[in-house]
Amino acid sequence: MLCYINLFTDKGAIGATFTLNNKCDYTVWPGILANVGSSGLGTTGFELLPGGSRSFQVPPNWSGRIWGRTGCNFDPNTQQGTCTTGDCGSNQISCNGGGASPPATLAEFTIGSGTQDFYDMSLVDGYNLPMMIDPRGGIGACGLTGCVTDLNQQCPNELRVGDGSACKSACEAFRSPEYCCSGAYASPTTCKPSVYSEIFKSACPKSYSYAYDDATSTFTCMGADYTITFCPSNTSQKSARDSPPPPPPPPPLAIGSETRTGEIPLIVNSPWFSNFFTGLSSKSHSCASSFIFTLIMLIFLSLQ
Repeated sequence: MLCYINLFTDKGAIGATFTLNNKCDYTVWPGILANVGSSGLGTTGFELLPGGSRSFQVPPNWSGRIWGRTGCNFDPNTQQGTCTTGDCGSNQISCNGGGASPPATLAEFTIGSGTQDFYDMSLVDGYNLPMMIDPRGGIGACGLTGCVTDLNQQCPNELRVGDGSACKSACEAFRSPEYCCSGAYASPTTCKPSVYSEIFKSACPKSYSYAYDDATSTFTCMGADYTITFCPSNTSQKSARDSPPPPPPPPPLAIGSETRTGEIPLIVNSPWFSNFFTGLSSKSHSCASSFIFTLIMLIFLSLQ
């Protein structure tokens, strides 16, 4: 067991591999923002076509966030443009140190160095598309987390972005301290769930719904790699939708020859049936009675 733990400790000391999958039926432009003091990952933003995947190495002690931009329009010559949701303000495909403009679903990570990783899915800045974090090959709790529900379909009107492409947090919509957990509400004892954060929590119970939603929303693992999937539920929905229909049930078991509705199976009229009764002896009466009862039940079922 000690060697087993050391194996994962050694792996954790070299960081983790992040794999981003796009299961949406539209293009997503992932954005990446490292926290202050964390090194870059070689990219801060890129295009991910439907069905696309991209992996990169994350060093130990890295912390930051990943999100998906949608509705982007970049000039093919200058590579400049903007996104409808999650725009990072860089005017480019690369975010270059810019963070997601709310509302945006955020995957947040702190990768350890031979120690535990911490990760969560946050809706504190609102929601723009479903996402899932799936740790692979680690030790510890290593729970799956994310938000697969389409909150844009459940978003209250007062939080809805004009075209329904995203859902604001109450903090973003109303800018009041009790929703933003600021000022007099800047502590876990004074900042409580609101009716709006409860809507998010009910739809996505493992995601952060407000700033102090730590107890049910922070996850840990050690020595894992992480798959971050946009629109994770589309895979199962598509497979269910495209699967061929199940084969028809087999016909009921028939005794003897084919019968038509209401007819007695031909076994009753066969010589074997009459010979069976004439050949019964008193010694076999008990056994035969059980057999006859079973036979009658089979005949009855074949008529149903």
